[in-house]
Amino acid sequence: MRAQAQRRGRAGRLSWITLLAAALAVTGAAAQEQDRGTPHGEWWYQSGDAWGTRFSPLDQVNAENFEDLEVAWVWRGDNYSPHTNYASRSTPSYIDGVLYTVAGYRRTVVAMDPATGETLWTYREPNTERWEQSMRAAYGKGVAYSEVDGRGVIFIVTPAFFLHALDAKTGDHIEGFGTPVDIPGFPETGVVDLLAGLGHPYDPYSGLDPELGYITNSSPPIVVNDTIVVGNSHEQGYSQSRIENVPGDILGYDLRNGQLKWKFNVIPQTESEFGFDTWENDAWQWTGDVSSWAPMAADLERGIVYIPTNAPTIDYYGGFRPGDNLFGTSIIALDVETGERVWHFQTVHHPIWNYDLPNVPILVDVNVDGEEVPMAIQTTKQGLTFAFNRETGEPVWPIEEVEVPQSVVPGEQLSPTQPIPTRPAPLEALGLPEENVIDFTPELRAEALEIMSNFRIGGPYMPPLPEGHNEPVQGWIGCSGGLNITNPASLDPTTGILYQPSGPQCSGRLVQPGTNTDGDTHSCTSSEGDCWTTGTTVSDWVQGGGVGWGGPQGLPMHKPPYNRITAIDMNTGEHLWWQPVGEASERMRRHPALQGVDLTGVGGGSRAVSMVTGSLLLTTRGMNGPAVLDARNKATGELVGTVELPAPGQYGMMTYEHEGDQYIVVQIAQGGVFPASLAALRLPAE
Repeated sequence: MRAQAQRRGRAGRLSWITLLAAALAVTGAAAQEQDRGTPHGEWWYQSGDAWGTRFSPLDQVNAENFEDLEVAWVWRGDNYSPHTNYASRSTPSYIDGVLYTVAGYRRTVVAMDPATGETLWTYREPNTERWEQSMRAAYGKGVAYSEVDGRGVIFIVTPAFFLHALDAKTGDHIEGFGTPVDIPGFPETGVVDLLAGLGHPYDPYSGLDPELGYITNSSPPIVVNDTIVVGNSHEQGYSQSRIENVPGDILGYDLRNGQLKWKFNVIPQTESEFGFDTWENDAWQWTGDVSSWAPMAADLERGIVYIPTNAPTIDYYGGFRPGDNLFGTSIIALDVETGERVWHFQTVHHPIWNYDLPNVPILVDVNVDGEEVPMAIQTTKQGLTFAFNRETGEPVWPIEEVEVPQSVVPGEQLSPTQPIPTRPAPLEALGLPEENVIDFTPELRAEALEIMSNFRIGGPYMPPLPEGHNEPVQGWIGCSGGLNITNPASLDPTTGILYQPSGPQCSGRLVQPGTNTDGDTHSCTSSEGDCWTTGTTVSDWVQGGGVGWGGPQGLPMHKPPYNRITAIDMNTGEHLWWQPVGEASERMRRHPALQGVDLTGVGGGSRAVSMVTGSLLLTTRGMNGPAVLDARNKATGELVGTVELPAPGQYGMMTYEHEGDQYIVVQIAQGGVFPASLAALRLPAE
């Protein structure tokens, strides 16, 4: 089975200088020919276009005038929720002269004037118990859009797991779409109850019986030709204690009437379905959670939707579900008309490490060794970058199955190998070799090596240990470094260059008996009440505490940089350059052991948020960094300008052209001052 899922491709090498010339001549032309679904100057999809690139060709703002940018308006997100919300991750969409976003724990849909930030209309779904119990209420990430018979339609999936179709100009629900919902206050048309599509018994107001499972949503749907594709999400795996849940099956709906077209089982339910044999112990019958909580991408011309998934029920222990557990932690390509699997690749076998796929798959046309390749790229938390032919699923460069350490937790059966791409290289080292250990001074290095001698250190697939273990070391530590939903990658389709933020990190985990943590409720994010615990059977083991791992005198164990952005040429798979992001913390500057040490270029703060424009790579310095937006030369990474923001920049950054002016919108947040707000920048009027 694994051989069928992981076909090998050819490798090719070009110097990056040669590549840039070829990319501009070949890749750039191909990118213009392909339909990425967004008109020039607009931003229709959560990640900019259907290819998930976070790219815009707009170049009115450039290196020469970037520092002239001024704040045009600030939109206050805290007006839509009583909570000071750091978790909101909505990226606005600019469509046909209007800006759209979602806000607050109720995921209110907001249409606003793109020149002033003035509200044009809003829609907020009526209260339900399903909403009150949502553990992903603030994670809406944005809206979807399409045109039906010349009429613009905004699509939104709510925390209660309803799909709404709204007139883009008025906010009114679309007539003849969906079926009536038997809940007071709901519109008579324009709504689909998505729980009906999953096929489990449920109550329209309260949702699923918690003994059966729980489901919500955290990303917008994606419209692919005539189909609306809907993902979903569950409670975070590291909070779970019981082994039963429902799968997050992918749903496809008719664009015009909202009728269910197909359902793809993310956990195969019959022997005839591919991957059924990867669920031993009959775990397919009662295990759940595999879902697409991150955004999706699509090849509109080929009619394929690309879906990143997360792991099955319970992080850090999967002894009750032996096998590889398809389609957990996989990229899945589906035929959008039928919902049938075109190809897939599982990036983590028998996933237990919370290494779900947090970012949208990114599509691009590249030239590999003289051959044009339609590519799908999947970035990961581990800093591994997987590249496939997006039509066939064949790896562009070989992906090797590498032996990994096995678990000593009773009952656990890990996969003996995990897939590691031969190219591109990982963003950070897989492990902590001595040459990467802190060396600001000989004393600090010696102290770090002494600490390391007390641990077993390896790459990202070091298993957890049970509490009270008899190992001769304090813990098993896994080291790597990638990205997460809050700092996605971006890509320039005119060159095929991929930009990824990263920083080195190491951690270890312990597991404890499930009876230690199990209870009737889990803390909920959307209301003052508690959320139900789902399932009935307590797991033998669940997440315990972390391993007491720390660097010398409270400093990092690694050499710098501690935060950087790396450019990867996806025509060759080669790293072109990296540049540090941020600066050493004030604590490091004042540390007695670092007095007199040059800390230039060490990088610091949280991971960068990025976006590519016609001539620039734009980056923030993370939600914990200074309130600035940086412009970089996208060919070299060199910093060419910096402007101040009202508060630190976060996940949702985008750009658009409105009435001849280019606007750059950054989501900002800073305590009670600017919680989950938007700041729009533009050049001064002439």
